[in-house]
Amino acid sequence: MIKIANNQVNEMAQELDAGMKCYINKESGEYRSILDWDDLYDGEEFWQEELEKIQTEWSNNIVVEKMPYHQSFGIMEDFTASIENQEIRNRLIYALGRNKPFRDFKNEVDYREDIRQQWFAFKQQAYEDYVRKELSGEFLFE
Repeated sequence: MIKIANNQVNEMAQELDAGMKCYINKESGEYRSILDWDDLYDGEEFWQEELEKIQTEWSNNIVVEKMPYHQSFGIMEDFTASIENQEIRNRLIYALGRNKPFRDFKNEVDYREDIRQQWFAFKQQAYEDYVRKELSGEFLFE
């Protein structure tokens, strides 16, 4: 089995969080990322050449797509539960219960720099765990 380096897992996690899809070559462990245009109305042409390269050069690959919404929401819930400050935790709980929980949660997290930094670290670790889970059974990890 091919080994995937921790820095690759870190990079893939960041790219997934930024709206990309990751294509991983099962034979070499190399990966390429392409914008996930399923959620967009245009822009596919920009990435078409890269996608064609992947499809012709890599006959054996795995596609890792962004985390499903329910799982992303679960990460926000888990982060909220980890906050010791009751006032901040209550604000986050309230944000998650509103009509636009992703936006409202982000606004609350951005309100305090220390919480914002904690959130980024928490979310990055969750995305890295997600990448490892998606690739488990196909690759080994350093």
